[in-house]
Amino acid sequence: MPHPHQSDVHSNLFQDKTLSELRRTNMSKLGQEEVEKHYDPLDKTLTFVDRKDDLDPLFSEDGDGVLKAQMSCGHAVTPESLTQWCRSQLDEGNYRFRCPAVVEGTKLCNKQWPYQEVRRLADLSVEEMQHFEDTVARLAAAEYCEIQPCPQCKTNVERKDLSNLCVKCTICTADQKKTCQFCWQCHKPWKGKGPRSDRCDNDGCINRDLELLQTCKTIILPEVEGVTSCPSVRVCPTCGMKVEHSQQYCKNITCPRCQVEFCFVCLKLKRECSKTSSPYKICPSGVAPRQTSIPVWNRK
Repeated sequence: MPHPHQSDVHSNLFQDKTLSELRRTNMSKLGQEEVEKHYDPLDKTLTFVDRKDDLDPLFSEDGDGVLKAQMSCGHAVTPESLTQWCRSQLDEGNYRFRCPAVVEGTKLCNKQWPYQEVRRLADLSVEEMQHFEDTVARLAAAEYCEIQPCPQCKTNVERKDLSNLCVKCTICTADQKKTCQFCWQCHKPWKGKGPRSDRCDNDGCINRDLELLQTCKTIILPEVEGVTSCPSVRVCPTCGMKVEHSQQYCKNITCPRCQVEFCFVCLKLKRECSKTSSPYKICPSGVAPRQTSIPVWNRK
């Protein structure tokens, strides 16, 4: 039986971690004691089902006495499994929560759940809701615009020209009655002429992402024939976001920001790569060299 497609399972942490491992990690992050969640059996707003937890089937059984509720996609969850799955998605940079339940042998359900449904059936605490909503807002903003705080006044500033590292802070400019610009890359007051896309004239102004692309370790893709040495970090050829391969399943990967699917090996879009090679074999052109530039995303 073939493996599920890489884009379908790229974020499925339950294949690598148990719920208990995820729970310990997440509680440690919040600095909270672990508290097991349970549904209220008298809650008439939920649809309860007596079957295995579809998000964590290996650790649940039919008739185990643990209440499961049915999501809008029809799959059964507990508040614990739903919380841990959605938190793992946020940790990976995905704020669109999709059902990871396996259907038809290898295919994933992949239906998107509204946040309101997740909040309700995950029984999120006040602290969890704040974490979820703050993270969702930050990830959504990053998908549509470049935002980071001004190094002086800490006010969020949007970089509208993604090819220019010289950014003006309107708050500091108004307060100081002079143009205040800083470098998007090194976060120091802008030095030198602009606009520039590579660096300013401050010492130590380097693109850390480019440095990582050149120095990251190499990996193998065990299930892709012929790929024995490939850079472990790539940037999406469409939007420039850093991505890593799980080293499981095929060579294609879906960018979590722009949702474009591309080959991690040759860096061509999937539709181009698939014309000449199988998802489980090395591309005719071989492994693309380490990237030396980061594409600028032209959002439509």
